[in-house]
Amino acid sequence: MPEPGEPIKVGVEEEFHVVDLRTRHLAARSGLLLEALPPARFTHELQRSMVESNSLPFRALTELARDLCGMRAALVREAEALGLGVVAAGSPQLVDEDQLKIFPDPRYERMLIDYQVLTREQLICGMHVHAEVRDRELAVAVAHRLAPWLPPLLALSASSPFWDGADTGYASYRTLVWRRWPTTGPMACYGSAADYQQMVDGLIRSGVIADPGMIYFDIRPSCHLPTVELRICDSCPRLADVVLIAGLFRALVATELESARRGTGREVRLEPVRAATWQAARSGLEGELVDPVEGVPRPAAEVIARLLDRARPHLAEAGDWELVSALARQAPARGSSAARQRAAHARHGRLEDVVDLLLAETRSSDWAPDPPAPQPGDQIDPRPDQRPDHQTVHRTDPRPDHRPAV
Repeated sequence: MPEPGEPIKVGVEEEFHVVDLRTRHLAARSGLLLEALPPARFTHELQRSMVESNSLPFRALTELARDLCGMRAALVREAEALGLGVVAAGSPQLVDEDQLKIFPDPRYERMLIDYQVLTREQLICGMHVHAEVRDRELAVAVAHRLAPWLPPLLALSASSPFWDGADTGYASYRTLVWRRWPTTGPMACYGSAADYQQMVDGLIRSGVIADPGMIYFDIRPSCHLPTVELRICDSCPRLADVVLIAGLFRALVATELESARRGTGREVRLEPVRAATWQAARSGLEGELVDPVEGVPRPAAEVIARLLDRARPHLAEAGDWELVSALARQAPARGSSAARQRAAHARHGRLEDVVDLLLAETRSSDWAPDPPAPQPGDQIDPRPDQRPDHQTVHRTDPRPDHRPAV
C-alpha cells in the first residue's frame, strides 16, 4: 500500500479496433501487428480485429499519460507500416462478415461454443482503469460503494453511436451490447471478500461462466491484480479523456477507501444505478444524466461538476487538481466522441469520414487541456501554435520498460 499521503497507483488497459487504411473496414490482422510489438505491453483480444495495450502502474497521473502516449505512438507506427490503422472507440463503423474471426485461443474458442452470437458479435472495445487496492476486503467494499458514480464516467467515454452501419440513437451502444452477457452491471454488496469469492465460485460451478475473468461487473476487484478495476467505459479516441477518467476514478477510489476504513456503512441500491447507466449510454454528454446523489435528471455538465467536487480532496492531495479539473470542465463543452462522430457523418453521409476522424484522434498525442481563450486586452503571442513548456512535454516516445499493468 502507498505511504500515508502518497497517491495510490493507477494503470490503464486500452482496446483498439484494427482497420484497413485503404477501405476503412475492420481488418482481422491483429496477429501480424502483434508480432511487431512487445508482448508484455500489447496483447490479443477476442476478435482478430482488436488489440489491447497495458500501461505501467504510476502514482503520477502525468507519467501515466506519457506512458499511454508512448504506447499509442508505437501501436500506430507499427500498424501504419502494415497498411493498417488503429481506432480507440466503443464500436466499429464498417464491418465485413469475412473479417469476423475469433483469435485462435482455447478460451475464446470455448466462449464461441458456449455463447454463440454473443461471442461472434463482440465487436466492442473498452477502456479499463486499475486503481491499487491491496486489501481484498476493501476492494470488495469499494467496488460496490462506487456504483452510483460510474454512469457519469461512462458518459465521458461514450464513443459508440454506430452499429451495423447505422446510427443507433445511443451515445454508447457498446453498453447495450455488453449488457447481454450474464455477469454484467453494477456489483452487489458482499459482506466480505470470502462472500464475494463464494459468489464467483458458485457461478463457475454452475457452468454459466468458465473462469473468474468472466465476472464482467462495471467495476470489480481484479481477478489477477491487487486493484479495483473500472470496466464500464468505452474506449476513448482522445487521450485527454483517458487521462481525465483515470484521474477521476483514482480519486473516487481513494474517497471510498477512506470511508470504508472509517467503518462508514454504505449499501447501494442497484436498480437506480442500472437506470442511470442506461441514461448515460443513451445521452452521453449531450443530454441529461441522473444525479448520483439526488437521483434526478440534470444537465451533464452539472453532474460532471458534482463528480469533480466529490473527487476534489483526493485530486488535490495527489497533485492532479489543476489538470483534471481543466479537462473535466472542457469535456462537456467539447461534447462526447459520439457527438463528434455524428457530426462527421452528417457532413457527407459517409462512415468512412467517421473512421478518418477516429484514426486522427487516436493518432494524436495531445492530452493537455486546451489553453484558456484569450481575453480582451491580452497580449497575443505571434508565434504559431506554441504552448507553454509544461504542455509541450505531453508528447513522448514509447517507454522501453515493459512491465505489466498495476
